[in-house]
Amino acid sequence: MKRLLALLATGASVVGLTALVGPPAQAATGCTVEYTITSQWSGGFQAGVKVTNLGDPVSGWTLGFTLPDTGQKVVQGWNAAWSQSGAAVTAGGVDWNRTLSTGASADLGFVGSFTGSNPAPTSFALNGVTCTGSVTDPPTDPPTDPPATGAPADVNGQLHVCGVHLCNQYDRPVQLRGMSTHGIQWFGECYGDEALDALADDWKSDLLRVAMYVQEDGYETDPEGFTGQVNRLVDMAEARGMYAVIDFHTLTPGDPNYNLDRAKTFFSSVAARNADKKNVIYEIANEPNGVSWTAIKNYAEQVIPVIRAADPDAVVIVGTRGWSSLGVSDGANESEVVDNPVNATNIMYAFHFYAASHKDAYRSTVSRAAARLPLFVSEFGTVSATGGGAVDRASSIAWLDLLDQLKIGYANWTYSDADEGSAAFKPGTCGGTDYSSNGVLTESGALLKSRISTADDFPTS
Repeated sequence: MKRLLALLATGASVVGLTALVGPPAQAATGCTVEYTITSQWSGGFQAGVKVTNLGDPVSGWTLGFTLPDTGQKVVQGWNAAWSQSGAAVTAGGVDWNRTLSTGASADLGFVGSFTGSNPAPTSFALNGVTCTGSVTDPPTDPPTDPPATGAPADVNGQLHVCGVHLCNQYDRPVQLRGMSTHGIQWFGECYGDEALDALADDWKSDLLRVAMYVQEDGYETDPEGFTGQVNRLVDMAEARGMYAVIDFHTLTPGDPNYNLDRAKTFFSSVAARNADKKNVIYEIANEPNGVSWTAIKNYAEQVIPVIRAADPDAVVIVGTRGWSSLGVSDGANESEVVDNPVNATNIMYAFHFYAASHKDAYRSTVSRAAARLPLFVSEFGTVSATGGGAVDRASSIAWLDLLDQLKIGYANWTYSDADEGSAAFKPGTCGGTDYSSNGVLTESGALLKSRISTADDFPTS
């Protein structure tokens, strides 16, 4: 569903837009705009906009266009400063793409909503100069692949990172949705056959994240025993067609380098043992905190080669600064990762949030970062960052809608009966046989089960 809108402008046609910096382009110059609907769903869509400057270099620019249907709205955008007034939308260059030399392009994107039809925009103009050309509207009901049948890991096979997405064996972007264990040292009875049968069959979960604490009575107390527990849960997930995220759950101390030798030992063992499996994803540091991105990157660049030596194909998730908030909880943002990425391939970056504590500023960061970094929400909660308190339903739904729109995978904290608001089950549930009925689910559990159990959209062609 790609629309190439425009070649050379044949004359200056000012549409009331003002350049952010510098003079408007001259009449003899022009631009091209390529508009792409990357995905569409009921009432919403995601679009990419690539603008190429064919005129003199500009040190500041504004791209303007018109949404033809009154029900169309720009909800969130990235790689530009977006605004909308009525049907008119403007996108202005930001720090990293403010200058466009002759022939240079800027790739922008946004998530939009619509209530009626969803025709393509019209009247694209760069600094007031119209990019002329014809526009073909996207179909009202775009063609979709037939629903894939089978368990998630069976359909998608070996995953890999392509661009900013997690992709399946068909090189198509996929979103995995699932649940995280609590600490397996405390809640082991929550992860027996009945519980995982329910997760796979009733919850329709795509993945199980196995949270193996390193401290807090975890791995450091019995490395062999905890490695065995992790491998058992990987096998149980595989038998049910789910992916398994092996989470090296570092929390205190927050510098992952404290556990560097333990990490190398652990990942050398589990990678060698599980190298032939297609359902394993490695998360090498849960929530780095009180430490710089440089230190986290240094840790990652020492641990990833250990995994690659045994399992060269598996996806690796790298924790980020500020409790895996891309630095937002430390007053930073995603730019430190964008500007200084980990020197490795087939990796994703972790983003964690708790819906009652982390709202618009965090969602804006994810919206921007998702256009430049492969992200995976390997842990999130519907409550406050303490793991307790009331469910913030509105913020949780806003988060889940955003992740769905951006095709970012997630694991909810937690598939357990812990006596806290983030738990999926009421206390006393684990050890029984019912992990799905309304009687055992907390408010958080009921919300997540309703979201996860909806049909997956796994493209196979």
